[in-house]
Amino acid sequence: MPLPFLTADRAFDTTDAVALPFDDHDQWRRPYRPGPYRVGAAALALLLASFVLLAAVIIAAAGAVGAAFVTFGVAVLIILASLRLLRMGTWVSRAGVRRVGFFATSTTPWAKVAAVRTVQQPVRWLNFPRTVQGQALLLDRAAGEQQVLLTDHNADFLSRTEAFDRAADTVEAWQAEYGVRR
Repeated sequence: MPLPFLTADRAFDTTDAVALPFDDHDQWRRPYRPGPYRVGAAALALLLASFVLLAAVIIAAAGAVGAAFVTFGVAVLIILASLRLLRMGTWVSRAGVRRVGFFATSTTPWAKVAAVRTVQQPVRWLNFPRTVQGQALLLDRAAGEQQVLLTDHNADFLSRTEAFDRAADTVEAWQAEYGVRR
């Protein structure tokens, strides 16, 4: 079974000089593969969900149908959380740049982006409160606000600096292609 959210970005892993390798630039794309920590956490969550589903079947066979539905509902929530975990990250298209978080998604049109740049700054390690010195890809909005799009210490790029550099260059290329010419 193909998993398009894991394989849709294979063109970004080539060493070609093409920064925007897809023909359809209107479709939202993640310019990097999900990292091993993100995929591993989602796999463990799905493994937990399978055990919870098995428990729901056993509870239903024991005759407690109400408790089985509650247990099944917990398994569905775990599955939805693991799918959302895989969907998190930065997505780009001709329309703009989209930052997908676990609970919220924000989209910024390219017309409102002043710059996309890579900076050295303290970044959160795997989204925990602890910060370490690292690189971050910042989105500067025309209104003066900043948003961190990627860091080299998040679940996608921890110990994969080349992948972070490629993803940052790709997002910067999208901004150069579709951003406002000043």
